[in-house]
Amino acid sequence: MDTMIGANTANLIMDTTDAEFGKDVMEASQSTPVIAYFSAPWCGPCKQLSPMLEKVVKAANGAIRMVKINIDENPMIAQQLRVQSIPAVFGFVGGRPVDGFMGAVPESQIKSFAEKLITMSGGEAGPDPIEQALEQAQQAEEAGDLQAAASIYTQILNHDQTCVEAAVGLAQLYINEGQPDAATQLLDQLSDEVQKDQRVVAVRASMELAGEAAEAQGKLPALQAAIAADPDDFQARIDLAVALFAGAQAEEAMDHLFHVIAKDREWNEDAARMQLLKFFEALGPTDPVTLKGRRRLSSILFS
Repeated sequence: MDTMIGANTANLIMDTTDAEFGKDVMEASQSTPVIAYFSAPWCGPCKQLSPMLEKVVKAANGAIRMVKINIDENPMIAQQLRVQSIPAVFGFVGGRPVDGFMGAVPESQIKSFAEKLITMSGGEAGPDPIEQALEQAQQAEEAGDLQAAASIYTQILNHDQTCVEAAVGLAQLYINEGQPDAATQLLDQLSDEVQKDQRVVAVRASMELAGEAAEAQGKLPALQAAIAADPDDFQARIDLAVALFAGAQAEEAMDHLFHVIAKDREWNEDAARMQLLKFFEALGPTDPVTLKGRRRLSSILFS
């Protein structure tokens, strides 16, 4: 199965100097648009922007190139272009600068910037090999070929360690196969930035809840009996909420937590509210149950 991962992209991204700028950027942009990227080793925002720029250029599959200029060693062109701060990015088409921006920006803005340059040059971006590979992995999963899916996700991560979709997809495969430790090890290896992604947070929250639920599931009758005997048995309600959530009864699970929060919001160091936040994380911020739950929590806390 050819995923196109690992294709030769060495000629798409290169370093240049003041002396070679004319050839590497201005002349080269006569045939293919070029992103001229001015940075320096000491520049913090540059370290954030660089991998996103390279990712977008590689994904364009040859429709655009990037040339990097270290302004500490090559200040002349930066001065000519009146670069006042870095990172600074200029788009060259037909031998001249046509657009640009300064500072670290979101990846979506970089994609729009690159697409604009490609369109201005009369070109068209080729298919994104990462997206193609992700689609193939999903197709393999749907066909029940989990080994092939895992192999493709691994190839993607070897090529791009910031691909959240591949990391989450592979972690979920491990979880479904009863290998939570492998999933945890995979997620722990991701960069701090990727680990903050809501999709990764949701997978971790689901794993944590699954571990708690496995213990609570066998106690369902006892927990229900405890609450029937004492509606304010807060620990029983929290344990029952975890078990119900694992059984896909999210709203009913939250009802038990809201009961505790309404009665004594600070009980056991905010245990009910903290458990509720785990539910929100596992469901994701845009899930209707999360949105409804957050509104209900706010009405209780600020009433």
